[in-house]
Amino acid sequence: MKSKKLSEIIIKTFKKNGFVLSEPDVLLDSDYIIERSGEKFRSSILTFDRDDGKSMCLRPDLTVASCISFLQNKSSSKIYYSGQAYRRSGTKGVNFISNQLGIEILGSKNKTQDDYKVISTILSSAKNIKKKKIQIKVGDINLFKSLINALDMPERWKLRLIRHFWRPSYFEELLKRLEKNTDINAVSFDADKKRFYEMKKLSQDKLVAGRSISEILKRFDKKIRDPRSFTDGKKIVKIITSFLKINCKLSELDEKLLDFAKKNDLKNNIFKDLKSILNLKKLNQDVNFITNFGRDVEYYTGIVFEIFSGKREIARGGRYDDLLKSLGAKKNIPAVGAAINLKNI
Repeated sequence: MKSKKLSEIIIKTFKKNGFVLSEPDVLLDSDYIIERSGEKFRSSILTFDRDDGKSMCLRPDLTVASCISFLQNKSSSKIYYSGQAYRRSGTKGVNFISNQLGIEILGSKNKTQDDYKVISTILSSAKNIKKKKIQIKVGDINLFKSLINALDMPERWKLRLIRHFWRPSYFEELLKRLEKNTDINAVSFDADKKRFYEMKKLSQDKLVAGRSISEILKRFDKKIRDPRSFTDGKKIVKIITSFLKINCKLSELDEKLLDFAKKNDLKNNIFKDLKSILNLKKLNQDVNFITNFGRDVEYYTGIVFEIFSGKREIARGGRYDDLLKSLGAKKNIPAVGAAINLKNI
């Protein structure tokens, strides 16, 4: 099938499920994007200066562009989009233009219901265009956060592990340091403390890499006040590593988590927020749950999933309740979405 024909079939499914077309701007304020998404974003976006000196960029991602449109224009909260995104990949020979076709529910009212709606709609689209066996992998970033917050360790370590969970290589480095009880050195700690007092003089509402100065100071304050001694790192790392090895059918998840909690002397209810995950049992489809899955995108906050046909990933998505605030909303706005990868179809 040609790409255009595939898109028509997918869009028909989107419309049937109540999603309305959104056409976000192709050109965005690059300073706005960088200020809210961090300096690391600067190397991947394609920028140019207007005649008046203002720096602009081609939209690097249609989810981000749709969120900005939602905030600026009060557009529909249940949307689909179809268009191109422009972003350097860092891999030689890879085209910087990608065709994206996806759906979003912005200002999600019912997380369990809306998570299911997005996944079931994408699944229906996939089944309409692929004949090979469809597989779904699911994870939930919130379960990891629940585990970390339930463990008996210093707050600074909890903050680090949660903050860097999406960076697998650095996360593994943190686990090695935690296992050996190797904390930050005195020079680094003193530098953080000095920076803390410098930032207290700045405007508390100013955004740095998507977080306000007040939010950053709150983390710094906990880090400075936290006791420096900690000797149970090896035990904690063993629990975390064991959790990240859980890989099972969705039908087995309850039993696996209860068994994990019992073996590690944890409360049975630490994984109580499983509604969105367990609700996926209603899909007419086998679902595989993996705790160490879907953590390669920083802004995901809850359920994450990928749909495969054979060995090819044809769609991915998840919940991102913090993203709209980082893009300018006054508070967190619940949101969930997914995109289909036309290149792999």
